[in-house]
Amino acid sequence: MKLIALVVAGWMATPSWITNAREIPVVPPAKAGLSATKLAAVDQFMDHQVANQKIAGGIVIVEHAGKTGFFRAYGLQDRETKTPMAPDTIFRIYSMSKAITTAGALALYDAGKLGLADPVAKYIPSFTNLMVAAPDGLRSPTRPMTIRDLMLHTSGLTYGDGPKALQEAYERLQPMKSKNLAEMVEKLSQVPLAFDPGSNWNYGLSVDVLGRVIEVVSGENLDVFLSETILQPLDMKDTGFSVPAEKLSRFAANYTRTNGTLAVIDAPAESKFAKPVTLFSGGGGLVSTARDYMRFLTMIQNGGKLYGQRILKANTVGLMIHNQLPPAAFPIHFGSEIRYGTGFGFGFNVRTKITTWDPAGHVGEYGWGGAASTHYWASPDDKLIVVTLEQIMPYEWDSEFGLKKIIYDSVLK
Repeated sequence: MKLIALVVAGWMATPSWITNAREIPVVPPAKAGLSATKLAAVDQFMDHQVANQKIAGGIVIVEHAGKTGFFRAYGLQDRETKTPMAPDTIFRIYSMSKAITTAGALALYDAGKLGLADPVAKYIPSFTNLMVAAPDGLRSPTRPMTIRDLMLHTSGLTYGDGPKALQEAYERLQPMKSKNLAEMVEKLSQVPLAFDPGSNWNYGLSVDVLGRVIEVVSGENLDVFLSETILQPLDMKDTGFSVPAEKLSRFAANYTRTNGTLAVIDAPAESKFAKPVTLFSGGGGLVSTARDYMRFLTMIQNGGKLYGQRILKANTVGLMIHNQLPPAAFPIHFGSEIRYGTGFGFGFNVRTKITTWDPAGHVGEYGWGGAASTHYWASPDDKLIVVTLEQIMPYEWDSEFGLKKIIYDSVLK
């Protein structure tokens, strides 16, 4: 508590959350190599977002050179109950789950139990007979789908978008309404691929399939495996596939923007995340907190270890934070949105050069986000990690694009 008091006295007004920093030792910005003056613009931006009903509330946490120099909560986690946003608020992190699941699979790779070049069909036999939805009809793929393809989103799997035959099969089978991952992959094996594995990039169910591979190799349900391999060793105690009843008071509501205001679309007590699940979506099913996710990213930044716990080998982390895409699949893209200068490693997007797309980014920066407008990015060269959490759907870039230059500029030279 003395340390927290020093932060308050040293540079900022007294936000209510500072008395409960949930075990993250927050130091004055200067002690983390950050400019308090420049970081004041973060407050201005986030306060503006709340005041103008762009978000109900949010959290920004910044770590530099291994020290947390900024950790603030803004607005409300639930407008209907008028519950303030807090440092331990629990968020739907959706696709931020992908990096955690990929790290779990890479732990099996480090243990020699899983090969990156292994055909997925080695672990999911029904994937032996996958077909590609080509312009002239269904045909066999030019090569088998591999574990590497799942990690890079070069598998040909999508979220149901693609050629008509793919869309029709996906709509008929509804793989994400399965009771478990085993049933999900059996349904997916009947859905044509959008393209030959390795020939393109498409965001989809690749990491959910990877979750099933983890189950087959480990002999455990994905929730148990991730808990034992990633979450417990890193003390990510508020991260999981559902929110227990005793933690519901800390679970944020999810909103959408409509007619200049916010409308709740997923109230905490009514949310699917408030109920037990049996389909463990490694691609989008986790909830977490700022504290927990920062611990995961700090482990990555530290080359696979945190506080004496070795999660991944350093060389394996290198595969995650450097571009691994083949030239045919580079850069990543979402429909007409081409993210120039942006490739993909195992679990993260990676900036390979600065372009007009996200010009505030730095070369070597890696990160991703989640469907409810959660964001994170990290720059090894700048020794910087940033996590911003809010709950707005559909996905908005506001916080990442609005804060990135501010935070990079705050790093003291």
